Amino acid sequence: MDVKDSNGAILKEGDSVAVIKDLKVKGSSSVVKRCSVFKGIHLTDDPELIEVRSKEIKGLVLRTEFVKKS
Repeated sequence: MDVKDSNGAILKEGDSVAVIKDLKVKGSSSVVKRCSVFKGIHLTDDPELIEVRSKEIKGLVLRTEFVKKS
């Protein structure tokens, strides 16, 4: 199962990704800003979702269409 970012690059466990647009977080008033970089991603069972770690938001899951490999 290949997990690809918005540009078609293959993502692997532990890669770093950057967000390509501002994203509102469901259930919170927080916003993930464009160009935010997340290191050490975790792949999920769904090839369209990745799990990232953030100090501000616990359990943050992003769609791969909104990130690019950095």
